[in-house]
Amino acid sequence: MNSAAVANPDLVKQAADKFGSDKIVVAIDAKRNKEMPSGFELVVSGGTKCTGKDAIEWAKQCQKLGAGIILPTSMDGDGTQAGYDLEFTKAISDVVDVSVIASGGAGTLEHFYEAVVQGGADILLAASVFHYRTFRICEVKEYLRGKGLSVIDEKF
Repeated sequence: MNSAAVANPDLVKQAADKFGSDKIVVAIDAKRNKEMPSGFELVVSGGTKCTGKDAIEWAKQCQKLGAGIILPTSMDGDGTQAGYDLEFTKAISDVVDVSVIASGGAGTLEHFYEAVVQGGADILLAASVFHYRTFRICEVKEYLRGKGLSVIDEKF
């Protein structure tokens, strides 16, 4: 959940109570904004509407409400294939104790590795590199294993 949770934060708690925190993923879209304490402003509606809320504070609140996974996406880098916003991912992974999914911007194999090592991500999300067949999932897994990271081999 994303925009709906921002509009009604109790939705996160209700969902966690009903389904369990491990089933609740809150997506947090943000844009860089120097006026925010963290430098990242929470945005909704596919990144088109600024909320005036600090994205890092929202991540902490989501965890308190029962979210089991946080999915931060920097709208400044999403779809660019220029790399994940490591600063944003790390800012969230530093303040929550739940799993964090790196999202938005993967374009090279090294970007995946950096998201884990520098960004503190537990899970990696990518779209363009797979849609355009830049890489196959098995290539990414093999690369990460070669760099010494633990990789799950589940088939989806």
